[in-house]
Amino acid sequence: MLVTGRELLDDAQKNGYAVGAFNVNNMEIVQAIIEAAEETKSPVILQASQGGLKYAGVEYIAELAKIAARNASVPVAIHLDHGTDFNQIMKCIRYGFTSVMIDGSKYALEDNIAITKKVIEVASPVGVSVEAELGKIGGTEDDITVDEREATFTDPDEAAKFVEETGVDSLAIAIGTAHGPYKGEPKLDFDRLKTIRERIAIPIVLHGSSGVPEESLKKAISIGVSKINIDTDVRMAFAKGVTKVITGNPNEYDPRKILGPAKEEMRKAIAEKMIIFGSNGRA
Repeated sequence: MLVTGRELLDDAQKNGYAVGAFNVNNMEIVQAIIEAAEETKSPVILQASQGGLKYAGVEYIAELAKIAARNASVPVAIHLDHGTDFNQIMKCIRYGFTSVMIDGSKYALEDNIAITKKVIEVASPVGVSVEAELGKIGGTEDDITVDEREATFTDPDEAAKFVEETGVDSLAIAIGTAHGPYKGEPKLDFDRLKTIRERIAIPIVLHGSSGVPEESLKKAISIGVSKINIDTDVRMAFAKGVTKVITGNPNEYDPRKILGPAKEEMRKAIAEKMIIFGSNGRA
């Protein structure tokens, strides 16, 4: 069942759980996500980054996701992750994405507000949800790299101003997570999260959540995070499955026998996340 991102996140916020948003790049990843969602009876977000769209093509990703959503027994939203190009965002909307992210976090507050409002003016009338980002999350997400020294936490006062002036559907905030594998255990600023939660009424999004300890994720959800992005953990599960096959049988050449086990590893990893997020049984 295809739905908007806002529909999923409003229910998550109301009922105290988080919806998992998992990045997709090919058919096996899409299938693994949907299988995990149906197994755990979880609502879910299939999301594609700019790098994923460049790799597979907007048309391919959109059609794979729409087929999966139509045939799924759980609610599914299709989301553009870290959109920075207005034309690409419009293309995603035309091809059937039900949610888009405009990432203007690298700009000054007023410019970020203006860019976000421009996207909302087009997306909102056609029923597409919009996510924005305030503050910079460290690490690398496809072509976007934020040095640890440049990563800045979200200011609660700016968050309140941003939400009030844009009317955005959800807001990704920076409280200590990072894209890519962590060098050590991430320390999240829960006090900052609590203050932001008190200042804004819309769903809060946590990016860079692969590798964050289960206890920290659960605490963030209890404070008010409604959407959690996972990419690196899924990639690592994929690599684990492929490596296991190739190591055990170096002469294997059948893509189905290589990618099938990889899909199974991803399904298990995704299902585990959904249970941690508390989205199981919420479909």
